[in-house]
Amino acid sequence: MTNLKATQNSRQFHRLAIRTLQILIDTAILIATFYFAYELRFEFTLTQEQFALIWAQVPFVLSIYFAAMISTGVYNFVWRYVGLREVRIFAFASGVSFATLIFLRLFLTSELQYFRIPISINIISTVFGFGGLFLVRIFRRILHEKIQKMLLHQMHRRNGDASGGNGASSKRKRVLLIGAGQAGVLAAKEIQNRGDLDIELIGFVDDDFSKHGLVISGIKIIGNTQQIGQLVSQHRIDHVIITIAHANRSDIARIVAICENIPVKVRIIPGLFELLEGKVEVTRIRDIEIEDLLGREKVQLDMDAIRQFLTNKRVMITGAGGSIGSELVRQVLRFSPEKIIMVERSEFAMYQILAEMYQQDRQKSCIPMIADIGDDNRMNGIFDRFRPHVVLHAAAHKHVPLMEFNPTEAIRNNSLATWKLASIAGEFGTDVFVLISTDKAVNPTSIMGASKRIAELLIQGLNGLYRTQYLAVRFGNVLGSSGSVIPIFKEQIRKGGPITVTHPEMTRYFMTIPEASQLVLQASTMGRGAEIFILDMGEPVKIVDLAETMIRLSGLKPNVDIQITFTGLRPGEKLFEELNTGDDNVDRTLHPKIFIVKIKEFDSAEVSRVVQILDDLSSRGVERGLREFIRDLLPESSISINEVTAD
Repeated sequence: MTNLKATQNSRQFHRLAIRTLQILIDTAILIATFYFAYELRFEFTLTQEQFALIWAQVPFVLSIYFAAMISTGVYNFVWRYVGLREVRIFAFASGVSFATLIFLRLFLTSELQYFRIPISINIISTVFGFGGLFLVRIFRRILHEKIQKMLLHQMHRRNGDASGGNGASSKRKRVLLIGAGQAGVLAAKEIQNRGDLDIELIGFVDDDFSKHGLVISGIKIIGNTQQIGQLVSQHRIDHVIITIAHANRSDIARIVAICENIPVKVRIIPGLFELLEGKVEVTRIRDIEIEDLLGREKVQLDMDAIRQFLTNKRVMITGAGGSIGSELVRQVLRFSPEKIIMVERSEFAMYQILAEMYQQDRQKSCIPMIADIGDDNRMNGIFDRFRPHVVLHAAAHKHVPLMEFNPTEAIRNNSLATWKLASIAGEFGTDVFVLISTDKAVNPTSIMGASKRIAELLIQGLNGLYRTQYLAVRFGNVLGSSGSVIPIFKEQIRKGGPITVTHPEMTRYFMTIPEASQLVLQASTMGRGAEIFILDMGEPVKIVDLAETMIRLSGLKPNVDIQITFTGLRPGEKLFEELNTGDDNVDRTLHPKIFIVKIKEFDSAEVSRVVQILDDLSSRGVERGLREFIRDLLPESSISINEVTAD
């Protein structure tokens, strides 16, 4: 404790010494420029009287200058990080002092001549005085950056020597930046201010021909993307970095294809939104990910409708630690709910999302509830305590082959527990209950898909029994979710292959987790009850093409460096996914990426019968009977009636 206090005292003394030195330097500059203004005004022929007048006016003028700088916060800035905001406030301080002295000159009487500074003197001293102060601060920043670069470079060299480097690590990578917009400029400036990155910026590439030949931050715009190959060869480029703020899928894919054919390493920075909010540094320049190529244009949301739907509401999110559930937590928080009741039965998953909330200081808005949605007593207690206005039900078993081995658990968790949860929500007066469903519920070939289709039908059967509006939102695979194909492929590539694909013709729809979550919230604002919303998933992607692209992005060649093997369809899998059946009545909504499906509903008597039979068969573990009942209940399904074995 004594050492800590001594360190704090030492730092305070150091800051005080630096501040005192700065004020002394400022004082010297202002006095010198005020004297110079008089000399210049009178052509360097000052009389004794004028010289005495200068020294009489100096304390008064200095007090005006320092009062302006202190009141505008000039001395609160860390000038080694000076930017445009600091420059504007500095200029404002000089304007305040100038205007004050002009006012006194015009309105004070002649008896107070010591306080009446001539206008010409005021102009000269303000321009040269504040100009001098600003130049000193710029010099201080330049000096600080040079020292930092030198220290970082020395540290980098020492680390290289310590690791047994042979000197190759000191070679700087020659880099082209693709995109000379705001994101590119931000990236360039940060690279220039870092001494430990070993990056040499050679030039910008931009498809806006009007920019060609211009220089930004000392870096010239030297061509367009069609000339990348020529520029890489001409300037011996090692890396190409995409710095386009809102690069879409086709732009990135085109640039990646160009760079692969050269070949040259291509990387990317995060989006401009993250850069402008200060969330990203150049150290997070990263390799192109498959998500960059499969991603689509940013979702346009009706923010007012979602804000009205969520602001100051108590929102329950089940499966809050999962891929979709955790993203729903993040998205809902944007709209200032009263509380988010996070329901999750995995302690570790709950810990992860709660830790993220603590890092963002948002834990007060999030209530962690470790609970199984199938536990009626526990869920009744949570509803009784919090009375949620909105329930977003994302908890589910979703792994298709795994659920083929565990059909009773799939039905109990995905179907029956959903129905029980929806019933409890109705009993406690929840406004809206939203089921997160899947494209696998359409013409289901798997137990998992059938369990979600049954869940859709059961909650629709509750509509009208309570004041609650029951909705379902159906979409396909989300990029990067747990158990999805992309993390599996990444791990297989890391191990050197092979990549396993079930069938050369297998296709899937893909959507990013944030996009899916945002559209879920948007669809939730549209429902009136008993609807199923389907999301526009874009174009389906061949899984084998996905595998080949991921191999190339890793700098390897498909079926040369990494083999692709076909293993055959697993139990319950489809070659092609569908988002609606041919019999469904699909209509557009006001949102271009959301469609609405109206299907035949169960009446309450049918719901009760189905629930009773499913509960009986699943609780007794009668798998074949369960499968046969599902086939009868869902005539569009084609699930196997035989139990799945490990053979």
